[in-house]
This record gives sequence, C-alpha cells and structure tokens, in this order.
Amino acid sequence: MSATVFANARIVDPSRGLDETGTVVVEGGVIRAAGAGALNQGAPEGARAVDCAGKAILPGLIDARVFVGEPGAEHRETIASASQAAAAGGVTSFIMMPDTAPVIDDVALVEFVLRTARETALVNVFPAAAITKGLAGSDLSEFGLLHEAGAVALTEGRRTVDSALVMRRALTYARDMGIVISHSTQDPGLASSGVMNEGLLASWLGLPGIPREAESIPLTRDLMLAGLTGGRYHAAEISTAMSAAAIRRAKNDGLSVTAGISINNLCLNENDIGEYRTFFRLSPPLRGEDDRLAMVEALKEGTIDIIVSSHDPQDVDTKRLPFAEAEAGAIGLETLLAAALRPYHSGDVPLLRLVEALSTAPARLFGLPGGTLKPGAPADLVLVDLDAPWLVREADIRSLSKNTAFEGARMQGRVLQTMVAGATVFSA
Repeated sequence: MSATVFANARIVDPSRGLDETGTVVVEGGVIRAAGAGALNQGAPEGARAVDCAGKAILPGLIDARVFVGEPGAEHRETIASASQAAAAGGVTSFIMMPDTAPVIDDVALVEFVLRTARETALVNVFPAAAITKGLAGSDLSEFGLLHEAGAVALTEGRRTVDSALVMRRALTYARDMGIVISHSTQDPGLASSGVMNEGLLASWLGLPGIPREAESIPLTRDLMLAGLTGGRYHAAEISTAMSAAAIRRAKNDGLSVTAGISINNLCLNENDIGEYRTFFRLSPPLRGEDDRLAMVEALKEGTIDIIVSSHDPQDVDTKRLPFAEAEAGAIGLETLLAAALRPYHSGDVPLLRLVEALSTAPARLFGLPGGTLKPGAPADLVLVDLDAPWLVREADIRSLSKNTAFEGARMQGRVLQTMVAGATVFSA
C-alpha cells in the first residue's frame, strides 16, 4: 500500500486538542504523522501527494447506533449497503443494533455479522448484542460469551427493558465484564399509542402525543440503578431538557453514565412534521424548539457525549401510510456529518467538540479503534469541505431505503474522501 501525504490541510483531532493547518502522512494503513510539523522527517519515498487546499481532515466518524436489515430484512438494508452509505457520509465505523431476525442474542449471530462485514463491508462494523434473549425483556442473554465473540455493547435496540430487576441484573453482570449497557428509554404505558411529541401541535394535527416524561421516568430509574450497581450506563438517545438535567446530575454525582443524541433531535423539531410527513415519524419523537435548543447546549457543555445517526431504514410499505400508522425511523448515515455541522456553522458548538462527539468520544466509550489522528493509529479519516453547499436528493442516496428526514435539505459541508485503514473507500 503506497504512502499518501495530505498537505495544507486543516487538521482537527480532538484526541490531542488539535485544530491547526498541517500535513497528515498515511503509510501502511496507519497514520505516521499528523500536524504542523508532520514533514520534519521528510515524506516517505514514492508517496502520493494530495494538496488539501485548506480542506479539513477529521478522524473517521464512529456511529454508535445503526439499524441494519440483515439478517431478515435485506430489502431494507444489508451490511454492504449500509457500509456504502457510511463511507459516503464519512463514517468509518459503526455499531450495528441487534434488532434483526433472528435477534443478535447468541454467539453465532455475532459471528455472522463480523464474517459478513469482513466479506462485504467497506467500513468497520461492530455488532451490539441484545440485553435479553429475543429482546423479550426477561431472560438475560449470555453477556460474557457475546462479549468474547466480539459484541462491543449490550442494548435492547428500539425497545426498553420494563423490569427494574432485569435492568439491575444486567447492569451488575455487565459491570463485572466491563461492558457498556446502552439503553433507549420510553415508558410503554405513557407512550401508548402516541406518535409525536405531546403538545399544542399534536392537538392541532389530531395526533396522539408522547409526553416528555415517557422518556425521563425510565431514564431516571436507570440512573438510580446505575448508582446502585456501579455499572456503566449509556443513555442511547435523549431528547428533552429534563433528560439532560437527569444525566447532568448523575455525572455530578460521580456515576459512570454517558448519553447520546440522535442527529434528528439535535437538528429538527416537531414543526418539521408539517402536513403529516411520515419521514419525520421518529423515536424519540421530534420535540419542541425549547428542548432542541437544550440539546444543543447539553452537547456543547458535554452532558451529551456522542451524536448518533439512529440510521433506521424503512421501506415504502412501512412509510407511505397515514402518519399514525407509519413505522418510526429515518436513515441517517449519509447526512450525519453535514447535519451535525449545522450548530458549528451557526456558532453554537465549536468544531472540536462536534468532532469529538462524532468520533473520539464513541471510540473511547465503546473501546473501539479509531477516533484519533495520532501517529500509529489506524488511518481511518475523512477529508471534508466544511463550507461546500449541497442538496439532499433521493436519487443520490446509497442506502437501499430512502426514508431520510433531510430530503430536499440544503446542507453545508461535504465529504470529499473517506479512508479506512489507509484505503480509500469513498471519493466524491
């Protein structure tokens, strides 16, 4: 593999607090040097030179919440097609949720995902395993065996563990094995038949609402159990100011707690639903603007640790329905970076913090390689024109499903090249 020298680049590396103009040298699948003084030792012989002309080089994005249809629903998304979408979006690694058919709750399924990814994927794919067998919420899966087989986290995917006793046991066993419990919280009773945020807009549209408390009540329970057990707890995607306040208190109390946010809840609000647009039927539901602004502030201050795409492919049969009957979910791998740059361009969140939440923090949280441009690290990186305008068009989407919440959106910031282990997997 020939060496590549990216010269005259804006190097953004949160792992070193670095945001400066310099050079990145890639050789043998790893980063040999990155920074203003990267060429002090000279360029490798025969290296290919790339003039970045001031464009930014970031560590490859790591998306910690991606739903894939394989196995069981390959018409919606395969591991291969998800990896192509990821590469186009600057995502060099993603964690695959266990909501498949069959559920990823045993070693054979973990091995299937890893083997299929090795054979077909352009990017790194890491499986997460189910907390409970069949995602049924009762019997715990074999945490130790799943972790040894390659599962990097335990989660119920779209579901919430109803039983406090089951969650206590899960946190306890996972603690002893050093595994993160990643959990999405929505009280099934309070959420009931709700399909969007409860409030005035839901009343106007005549749609049943989901109160903010449906998220915060089970989250508060989980945080108390994390304190009781000492387990590592990750709130997979929060969407309200009261949830952020709960996470903030838990962190101040010294608990081993982290939180993520879906790019949808960071950038969109309930008004985007408009005239019953089902691509905005999401979980968590899009909240009011006050909650969205609170999410931006929580991200900036570090209460929210990571940003995820919550990539959830749905086909025409599940989306082209009346709003209340449509499935929740939107794809997001290809638009994750561009959408996340919105608070940077508005001046609300510094670029270093955003890149940390998209790359460095998820790598650290789940113990994954990447998330850094340090010498010796895998050469997983992305070259980005932070200011390039572009339009999200269905015809350009690489995912097998087209249910993007950003259809027709004007974006600022485009991926020019994505590299995984020193190999270019996407080039604009």
